[in-house]
Amino acid sequence: MTDKEMCVVLTENDVSPWDDETGKLYHFPKQYQKSVSPGMRFVYYKGKLKSENKQYSSQRLSDAPHYFGVGRISRIEPDDAGNLNAILTDFQRFDQAVLARNGDDYYEKIPESKKSNYWRSSVRPISSEVFADIAVAAALTEPRHVISDIKNEVVHTENEADEESLVSYVEGKKSSKYVTTYERDQKLKKLAKIIHGTTCYACGFNFGDFYGEYAKDFIHIHHVVPVSEFGGAKNVDPNIDLVPVCANCHGVIHRKKDRTLSIDELKDMIAASKKTP
Repeated sequence: MTDKEMCVVLTENDVSPWDDETGKLYHFPKQYQKSVSPGMRFVYYKGKLKSENKQYSSQRLSDAPHYFGVGRISRIEPDDAGNLNAILTDFQRFDQAVLARNGDDYYEKIPESKKSNYWRSSVRPISSEVFADIAVAAALTEPRHVISDIKNEVVHTENEADEESLVSYVEGKKSSKYVTTYERDQKLKKLAKIIHGTTCYACGFNFGDFYGEYAKDFIHIHHVVPVSEFGGAKNVDPNIDLVPVCANCHGVIHRKKDRTLSIDELKDMIAASKKTP
């Protein structure tokens, strides 16, 4: 997700005339058509709980205005009433609410021309920077990733032991009597999933869509710059340094220990393999 990409806030009401399913389907009026497009990342938002709807309090993360999850818009389809349906994917619910107010200000940047009625819009465009700020708040951590040499230590992550072997090295470039290991901050990995989703950046495969609920949210997280080339401790920004890839693509990326394929190179390989002779 680059700084030029736009994202969007989707408001979910406690009471709605539409039979939407959170994380799968979202109805919206045609007036917001230009703000919503396939492939776009979205943040779910709920406004303040109204007094007449107190029975819905247990279904919310907070009674105050807040963000409660993120996902990606897969495609847009019209409905029979002249409105539009956003088909959603990669939905990830936050563990706890991210309140709309960030200290004395708001996460969303409110234009001067819309200050009086900004929150009435159920669909609101936001920048990728605002999206990332909300994602960081949801993960409750500052981006931190320490790379170091640790004697005789092996690090594993989320039962994904095979992922640990997917590291490229340049032969002869570095020698050490210690085992080189890389601390993978689990909150940082979670943050990368929140920002980028859990669909493979290279081939588009999604474990949850293919295998069902059991495999939901499973994905490998790939370092755009190989960790073995950091040359020491480095702060990693999950917004630009980490991307989700499936196990197959991750294996091909690191197939040769002296070279790491870029995501674009892998995409070109996939596209070339699909061409008819």
